[in-house]
Amino acid sequence: MVSGLINANPIIYEKKERRARTFLNHLRDIKDPEHPYSLEELKVITEDAVEVDDQHSYVRVTFTPTVEHCSMATIIGLCLRVKLMRSLPSRYKVDIKIAPGSHATEAAVNKQLNDKERVAAALENPNLVDMVDECLAPSYG
Repeated sequence: MVSGLINANPIIYEKKERRARTFLNHLRDIKDPEHPYSLEELKVITEDAVEVDDQHSYVRVTFTPTVEHCSMATIIGLCLRVKLMRSLPSRYKVDIKIAPGSHATEAAVNKQLNDKERVAAALENPNLVDMVDECLAPSYG
């Protein structure tokens, strides 16, 4: 976890019952990089925010940071992308977006998260990879 919390008191929501074969199942247990809660518990991701077009092999995930100046937005998006890259067949094109109007630097973060070269460069940084892996590690609690 990161020291110096940006949002010291996030609102925690109850997890929904798991439905069979929903793409949210791939993402729901990703931990927030700043808090000991899942992205689902913080309502950073919801089932409605995951769009899937199997016919065209396309997935779009729209996430909502807990605060509009969240410094972890890029890390959260990278975690979502990496989890889907590891979980889905390679035929899927994945778009990761911040919900419109929910972040101060929405356009810049969206550009970073959907630029293959920037994502590849981020995944060459051992510190970022460690942070992503920590967020993706299973929790039993």
